[in-house]
Amino acid sequence: MPKSLLIMATVLLLAGPAAAVATPAAAAAGPAAATPATAGPAAAGTARRSVWHVVAPGETMAGIAAANGLRVADVGRWNQIVPPYPVHVDETLRLTPPTSRMPSWRTRVEPVTPESVSWNPAYRCPVPPQDLRRIWVSYIDFRGEYHDGSIVMHKNLVTQTQQAFATLFRWRFRIMAMAPLWLNLPGQTDTSIATSGYACRRVAGSRVWSQHAYGVAIDLNPLQNPMVRGALLDPPAAGRWVRRNQYLIGMVHAEGAVRALTGNGFAWGGRWRTLKDYQHFSTTGR
Repeated sequence: MPKSLLIMATVLLLAGPAAAVATPAAAAAGPAAATPATAGPAAAGTARRSVWHVVAPGETMAGIAAANGLRVADVGRWNQIVPPYPVHVDETLRLTPPTSRMPSWRTRVEPVTPESVSWNPAYRCPVPPQDLRRIWVSYIDFRGEYHDGSIVMHKNLVTQTQQAFATLFRWRFRIMAMAPLWLNLPGQTDTSIATSGYACRRVAGSRVWSQHAYGVAIDLNPLQNPMVRGALLDPPAAGRWVRRNQYLIGMVHAEGAVRALTGNGFAWGGRWRTLKDYQHFSTTGR
């Protein structure tokens, strides 16, 4: 799990159009202030002021459209969803017409160089660069924009990783950022917000290699899905997303986006007992 404090102004900028007008002080006040695209029916009178809607359990396309004063066919067309208009928990639906059609999902795989993964033989990392692959996948960011991002994983997990991210894309799940940040999120250098895989590091406070060091773990939207151990929160700026009964852009839930990864062989840290690591998915369960 990446470790660093994200500036609240950046949180607001990336949380989505509904939050972009709020101030950092408003965000610090709690979820009631500057909440981006929450789930739940919206009054018909305020329908056109909402840009996104995050699907919560029990919701249907018909119900979401009606609550926002829209036609089902229009919402389906704007999101490129065809009859019978299935929706998935944690999916973010567009409630306004897009300026252009979303491109199709795509992927490619390439080997990594030692330099590209900060390889240092002195660290004695458990997996050498030749056993790693950079997997490029399409994703949709918090503003609804299409990107090609990359994640480094063990070569044996290429297909599983591709299938998981293809499912997230098909379900219109939003990902805050993926590498390379200089291209996908210009000006942002805080890697703690990025969805990532391989990292040669040990479990914090121990001599045990992290599952990331083996290339078998993924951290998905760390800010929106923090690690919680008692009063400890990582990333520290993630307090707004600690309440897991809310449905905000980028959050994962057992009945929603989690299934895209667990259905492809990854176990979820949100099911751990001694702590909850909502961002963490690994093939080993550790």
